[in-house]
Parts: sequence; C-alpha cells; structure tokens
Amino acid sequence: MSSDELPIGRRVARWRVRRGMTQQMLADRLGRSKSWVDKVERGARRLERYPTIQQIGEVLRVDPMVLLGQRRPPQRQDGGTSNGVDGIRAALACYDRVPGDPASAAEARRRVEHALLSFQHAHYPQLVRALPGLLDAVRVSSGRDLLVPAYRVASSVLVKLGEAELGWLAADRAMGAAGDDAAWYASAAVAVGQALRALGRNRLALAVTGAAASRLGPRAPAVSGTLLLEGALAAGGCGDTGRAGELIGRAAVLAAKVREDPQRTGFGSAAVEVAQVVVAIELGDAGAAVHGHATVVRRDGWRRLPAEHRGAYLVDVARAYLQIGDLRAAARALVDADAIAPAEIRCRPLARTVIADLAHRHPAPAGVARLAALVGLTPGADPPPLR
Repeated sequence: MSSDELPIGRRVARWRVRRGMTQQMLADRLGRSKSWVDKVERGARRLERYPTIQQIGEVLRVDPMVLLGQRRPPQRQDGGTSNGVDGIRAALACYDRVPGDPASAAEARRRVEHALLSFQHAHYPQLVRALPGLLDAVRVSSGRDLLVPAYRVASSVLVKLGEAELGWLAADRAMGAAGDDAAWYASAAVAVGQALRALGRNRLALAVTGAAASRLGPRAPAVSGTLLLEGALAAGGCGDTGRAGELIGRAAVLAAKVREDPQRTGFGSAAVEVAQVVVAIELGDAGAAVHGHATVVRRDGWRRLPAEHRGAYLVDVARAYLQIGDLRAAARALVDADAIAPAEIRCRPLARTVIADLAHRHPAPAGVARLAALVGLTPGADPPPLR
C-alpha cells in the first residue's frame, strides 16, 4: 500500500516515528492525551476537523495536505536551509572549549554583530550557513556578551524554520552562558519563551518569562518589556485573556520609558501594538485582531520595526483574515510579507501552511499562485474548510 493510500491515522504515526517522537511527546505538544493519539493512529478516532489536522501538521513539521493523503511532499524552496540546520546541530553537539586570543575574540564579535543584523533583516538562508562557524568561534570565549547573543540568534532562526526542539537547546545554552547576570539571563529567557511557545508549551513559556522579568526588575526596560510581551503571547496561547491583557499593559508602560536597546530586542510602542494584535489572534478574536492591525500599519513606528518582525507579524495577520473569511486580505498580507521579508514566506513552515490553505480555495486570491510556486506547492484537491 502506498503512503497516499494509507488511512490518515497511519500517516500520522509514520510521520511521528520519522520525527523521532513517542505518542506521549506528540500528545504533550498537541495538548491531548496519549490515549487520544493512540486512537487516532489506530483509526478508532477519526480526524475530521481541518484545524486539528493543521495543528498536527505543524507539530510534525509536515504539510497538512500530506497527512490528508492528497499529494506527496513537494520540493521546498528553502534556500538550502535544511542542510544548514544539520550544520547548526553539529555545532551545538560540540562541548569542548579551547582558549582563544584577542584576535579570535574580535572576529567572533564581528560575526555576532553580523548575525544579529542578518536576523533583523530576515536573511535566514545566509544566517543558517554562517551559524555553524559562528558557534564554533564563540566557543573559544567565556564571555557571556558573545555566547548569549550567538546562542539566542541561533535559537530564534531555528524556531523560525520549524526546528523548535533544536531552538530550545540553543536557548538553554544561552541561559547557561548568562550565569548570574540578570540582564543576560533575561535576554536568554526571551529565546526560551519563543522556543517553548513554538512547541506548544505556553504555560511553561509564561512561567519562564515571568520569573526572568521578576529577577531583572526595573533594569533594562527593553529586555523587561520584551519578556512581558513574550509572556502575553504565551498567555494568549493558554486562552488567559486577563493575564495577557495585564502583561500587555505593563509592557506599554515600559515602552514609554525606553531610550536605548543595547541587546537589540526591537522593543518599543510599535512592538507592543503588534503583540496586542497577535495576542488577539492567539485568543481566537480575529475581528479584534484585524481591527487593531488597521491601526498598527498607520503608525510611524510600524515602519521602524525590523523586517523580520514586520514579516512575521503579517503572516500572523494573514491567519486572522483567514479566520474571518477575508481571503483577499489574507493574500494581501502574505504578498506584503514577501515584499518586506521574503524568507518569512519562503523558509517558514507556518507561512507555507497558510499559503497552502489559500492556494486550495476557489478562486484562489490574486498573488497566491506565485507564492505557492515559490514555496513549492502544487495545485491539489480542496482541504475541508476552516471552522
């Protein structure tokens, strides 16, 4: 029997095994019980709702249409990031630290600066190729001012590429490198929060970011504010409207006090407004999200946000427009994201899932066919509608 002829439960089981996951691991990331996963894989429980299939696809890093058996995985146009991730994994597997000289430390610092800029400009393929060498370079130093940002940027790009487990490992390395320095510890905790949210561990992300923010206190308001926003997003993922609103409010107060951002968090009033929209999306209030989005893009601060931040945000906004059935606006958000930060569209599994949904609507909105071709999608049967 070919893989396309298998029942959906068997396809879920095959992809779970390929990802090296147990039934319990899959259940934890889906927020389900192990018994639920077992019944799905045995066919005792039918998967009928497309949002549930999408969620499983995101966890297993596979197109939902593949789980539905309607076509085989296409070649992804990811700029060669897959091979690069293997290089990052190998670099993270090295634990030896050799003494370096001042010249090597200066070169490592230059590489860290370049990596941070590359991330802000969403140059993910180039960054993925550079990270193995960067991680090797910073290992010669015991300076947290090199180790923390290097591991943090590695974690951030891995989460972008759907490698959240590996991103969590890199973020944990950043936490270890931070030691007893509260500011660097808080900076590393931002990456931990992002990785945990990507893994669906929102309550853990909320706990980690909250503890780090408390430890940091009023110092470094840009880092504190970023932690609060990460916590708000995690609270949104938990469905905790009150907690999310409280954290957004605290972040807004800090944003008014920020005068400098030495750790390049991108925090400020615009970041708070953007996070408020994304929190609404996480809470399932797409109407409030699109209303807030109309205000966000009229602000001057919107254009000053890094390309990475704006591109990622627009992919989330496309999700909100899909939820309210405005397909043209969803397509427009994706086209805008591609213009601002092409790698956000061409390298991220989340963007590819949204494009796949739009591409299989009839008629597909303008611009979607081009984006679908860019990420390697081909026409196929319609998926069940989002409900």
